[in-house]
Amino acid sequence: MKSKGLAMTIIFQAESANYGESLGNISALKKISRNNGDQYTYISRQAIRYNMMEQVGENPAPVKAEGSGDKKVIQFLSEATITDYPELDFFGYLKTEKGTQGQKRSAKVRLSNAISLETFKADLDFLTNKGQADKVGENMNIAQAEIHRSYYRYTVTIDLDQIGIDGQVEIDNKEKSRRVQKLMDTIALLYRDIRGRREDLKPLFIVGGVYDVKNPVFQNVVDIKDNKILVDNILGVIDYPGIKENTKCGVIDGQFDNTSEIKTELHAESVPAFFKDLKEKIDAYYESN
Repeated sequence: MKSKGLAMTIIFQAESANYGESLGNISALKKISRNNGDQYTYISRQAIRYNMMEQVGENPAPVKAEGSGDKKVIQFLSEATITDYPELDFFGYLKTEKGTQGQKRSAKVRLSNAISLETFKADLDFLTNKGQADKVGENMNIAQAEIHRSYYRYTVTIDLDQIGIDGQVEIDNKEKSRRVQKLMDTIALLYRDIRGRREDLKPLFIVGGVYDVKNPVFQNVVDIKDNKILVDNILGVIDYPGIKENTKCGVIDGQFDNTSEIKTELHAESVPAFFKDLKEKIDAYYESN
């Protein structure tokens, strides 16, 4: 099977979608800092993976807990294989067994963290349970939570030639295609439930394609300034050999202030049209191998 990689970078908009450790009575968002001191919130790749597998509609791979106390480890059952569980096929596994070297499979679907494209300004939400406390005449509890609404960017890369293959096990190409296409459908309408809210993670802008290289092509160049996609950054990468002719772009009409430029310079279509074209390329790849 010819080596092929699928790569796409996505921008969505969300609010306060991943919390980390609490500091006293303040729930802190997950954040990273740049050298100039600016802070950016992020949604971890593990959280995104969880939401994808929760919504993809496939049987979850069975797990077991081994050990005791603080040393207890949760891992996949040794008899669970990629044949029955796309989760293991997509994201890999590590199965340890006493007296053996165990079993390991690296991820074939790789995700970056979804990092905010707008800086965090330390906004706080003031929380109480006054409504419930009033019912029983008790004092209300008070808490605070960091809040941040921003555009976020993340990248998905898939080793198409390694999907459905694990040692001596290989599923048929029709099933490989079905699995990857179903994952595309999930990403197209992805959401995240958190603290009583359902955050919409579907793409507002997306660029990518199926390539002879497996580089996350647009991961470091897709950016926003003043509600405009920085088109020149993307054009600077598209001219690499084998990239331009295989790249498609999708945008939600009217979301960004330079939608017309995006359509003119990047030949952007609608986001549903982007996924339709990508799924056709996925199907054609597996049919030809």
